[in-house]
Amino acid sequence: MTFEDWLFEASGFSNPYYPGQWKFLHILTLVICVSLIIGFYFIVRYSKNKDKTRKIILISLVSLIALFEIASRIVYCVKLYYYHAPDMEGLNLVWIILPKPWCAISCWTLIASVIVRKKFFYNYASMSALLCSVIFFAYPGVGFNNVYIMFSNLYSIVTHALLLTTSISLITLKFTDFKYRDIWKVIICFVLTFIYGLLEIFVLKIFKDPMYFMPGGDIQEGILGIPWGLYIVLYSLLIIIFINSFYLIRLLKDIIKSHKH
Repeated sequence: MTFEDWLFEASGFSNPYYPGQWKFLHILTLVICVSLIIGFYFIVRYSKNKDKTRKIILISLVSLIALFEIASRIVYCVKLYYYHAPDMEGLNLVWIILPKPWCAISCWTLIASVIVRKKFFYNYASMSALLCSVIFFAYPGVGFNNVYIMFSNLYSIVTHALLLTTSISLITLKFTDFKYRDIWKVIICFVLTFIYGLLEIFVLKIFKDPMYFMPGGDIQEGILGIPWGLYIVLYSLLIIIFINSFYLIRLLKDIIKSHKH
C-alpha cells in the first residue's frame, strides 16, 4: 500500500469489511477520550490562569476538528477532479463543501462556537456533538469496520473522538450553563439544523438522510429494524428527553445548592 493508496483510495484498493465494533481499537479510542476529558479537567483545575488554559484547550480541540474537516474536503476534491474516482461519480463541489451527516454538521457547530462565544451556542454545540458521538461509539458504522485504517477511516475515528472529547469538555470546563430561561435559543438552533438537513435532502439533493430520520435509514432499518412510524416517535422522544436532561440536572443542582444555603 502506498501513501497515495492510503490517502485517496482512488486506485480501487480493496479494504475488506471487518466487524470492528467493541474490538481493541474501538475500546482504546474510548479510553483515550475519557483520559483526555479527565486530564483537561485537572489541568484547568490546577492551572494558575484557569480561563486562559480552558480557552487554549478548546481552541486546540476545535483546530484539530477543523484540520480534519478541511483535509477531508481536499482529499475529496483531488479524488473528484484529478483521479475521477468511480466512487465520486455524480458528485460535485457543493456535495464536498457542505457538511452532511449530523456528525459533520456538529463538527462545524463546534468550530462556530469559538467564534460565536455565547453560552446558549456552547450549550447547543455540546449537546449536538455529544448526541452524535455517543450514538456513533455505541454502534459505529464506519471507521473501525475495515481491515485497514485508511485516511477515510482515520477521519471518521478522529472526528468522532474529538466530538466526544470536545462536547464533554465544554461542559466540564464550564463553557456551558444550561439555564432553562435560555432553552428556547437552543431549540431554535436545533430547528434550524433540521431545516438545513431538509434542504440537503429535498432542495440541494446532496444527501439522503443527514439527520437520520428518513424512512429506510441506517439506524431505523439497518440497526434497529423497526417500523419507521415507531422509530420517528422514539427519535422525537429521545431528542426531547436528551435536551431537557441537561437543563433538569442544572435545575436540580441549583435547588440543592439553595437548600444548603
